[in-house]
Amino acid sequence: VLEAAAAATKKKLSVVAGTQRRHEQCYLEAMKRIHGGDIGDPVAGRCYWNMGGLWNVAPTEDRTDTENQIRNWLYYTWLSGDHIVEQHVHNLDVMNWAFQHTPEKVFGVGGRQARTDEDFGHIFDHFGLEYVYPDDRFAMSMCRQQTGTDGKVEEIITGTNGLARLSSGRAVISGPNAWRFKGKQANPYVQEHIDLQASIRGDGPYLNEGQRIAESTLTAIMGREAAYTGKVITWEDAMNNPQ
Repeated sequence: VLEAAAAATKKKLSVVAGTQRRHEQCYLEAMKRIHGGDIGDPVAGRCYWNMGGLWNVAPTEDRTDTENQIRNWLYYTWLSGDHIVEQHVHNLDVMNWAFQHTPEKVFGVGGRQARTDEDFGHIFDHFGLEYVYPDDRFAMSMCRQQTGTDGKVEEIITGTNGLARLSSGRAVISGPNAWRFKGKQANPYVQEHIDLQASIRGDGPYLNEGQRIAESTLTAIMGREAAYTGKVITWEDAMNNPQ
């Protein structure tokens, strides 16, 4: 993917990856302030995608096992990457965005606590991880898909002089440079397509998100592997793993 992204840049091909927060006005304005020093130096982050259960398509005998898995793609790592990769990656991408770097290592826990039936494939239903970034900065990551539990989907960035709290449609900075987003908010899922088309036509900023989404996806994958194995996984471990 990294090689393809580099080739796309040489050919001036536009690539948008589906990380819609990167196209959402409240996030764009908040990140401009964060990177401009409004909360001081970002030193810690917290990110969450906690929610209830999701849909399930009952397997039938007239379908192959492969087709039954594909119809339940989110419950199989070979298809979805586990929910930390296919869903929580959005929050982890925001952590990389805020710190303007990829993590150096990650460790943590996870497991199957509620979704233990074989109808839910083999993925975990919860993860709790600590990502370590350069200069001893860190991000706590939590994601959960369990019916009957409380939801929480947001990112919090703590700086040396303030705090930023972000979620879809909402951005707030507290501290000496207190601020709340009150601007016009377009649908980010629509806006990312508008931005892609503008890039293709050449009447907007050129967009190639290939490298960035590969890095954020690998951030999620290394977290998954840390939980699966109980080991500390470094960025180099993840980059060099032949899996």
